[in-house]
Amino acid sequence: MGSHLSLAVSPQFFDGASKQSRLLSFGLRHTVRPVLGAWAKLPFHIMPPNIIDHAARLLPVHEGTMWRTVGLADCSSEWLQAKGVDDIHGGNQHAILYLHGGAFLSCGLNTHRRLVSRISYAAKQPVLNVGYRQMPQEPIVNTILDCVDGFRWLMDQGYKPQNITIAGDSAGGYLAFCVARAVIDKGWGRPAGVVAISPLLDMDPAGKLSHRNANSCEAFSAKAIARLTDVADQIEIRRGVSGMRVCPVNMPMSDFPPTLIHIGSREVLMADAELMASRLIAAGVPCELQVWDRQVHVFHAAANWVPEARLAIEEIGKFVRALVDLEISQKPTTKVLGSPETAKVSSVL
Repeated sequence: MGSHLSLAVSPQFFDGASKQSRLLSFGLRHTVRPVLGAWAKLPFHIMPPNIIDHAARLLPVHEGTMWRTVGLADCSSEWLQAKGVDDIHGGNQHAILYLHGGAFLSCGLNTHRRLVSRISYAAKQPVLNVGYRQMPQEPIVNTILDCVDGFRWLMDQGYKPQNITIAGDSAGGYLAFCVARAVIDKGWGRPAGVVAISPLLDMDPAGKLSHRNANSCEAFSAKAIARLTDVADQIEIRRGVSGMRVCPVNMPMSDFPPTLIHIGSREVLMADAELMASRLIAAGVPCELQVWDRQVHVFHAAANWVPEARLAIEEIGKFVRALVDLEISQKPTTKVLGSPETAKVSSVL
């Protein structure tokens, strides 16, 4: 394997790639990646309709899952409970705010309902899955407002901020950190934790273009992300909100909650995961960086047939359940999960 950036955290590496995961990797490399590569080279911007979310209505959810529509101020969302999971009326004081991925352009409640149902089951917590507004109709700053509104909805139902974990994949990882920052800045309290799956955390493509994984990702290249950044900038200029967006890697971090980051070993977004993990640990924030051998972008979504995806979701469940134990242990005294003094500067692999 190539050399990695030096990190102020020792990542946990999950070795091995099953036949199913290798097949998934092959499929993405010969379908999604070429399409996105061609899109990145177009001399003009094309925003395809979000057909994938409509088609995903037929996807099954985890057995026994219940969900209902929730109307937020500017978007529709879903309240979802996996089999055997109680809400606050059943005595469960903890919940998850989930923010789906899709490059701020695609996907939605339908594409992610199955993944969210599995996370709910693994974490033993209900989930609000936010169907936020997306580009090109709305700039990212308005997307963030929808997600913060989702957090506020959970508070209105009786969930305390310190009992709410914010999770998201890809662009949803970006949003998860933005919501955590907004919640803290508003004085609402500190969320229980953040879970970021294959997160996009830096809209500046420079770090990804120079990273060893710039051309090894099965889903997309760093040049495709550079095009996404250009699209986001142009939309913000048209809407008069240019300069209002701050990427998670550049936010103040010392008061962030414990964080779990999942990333595939060949993903172009490894650059963002490494940078965020290092900055969190340097700021004294407990952060677990889990690197999954040869797994594709958000492989968790293929849990129905990829064994590594099921294991990864269980790891997320363990992390979220541990936050509950942490919250209980902190009631009489103040303790910190992990310690920056124990972090060691080392190579990733």
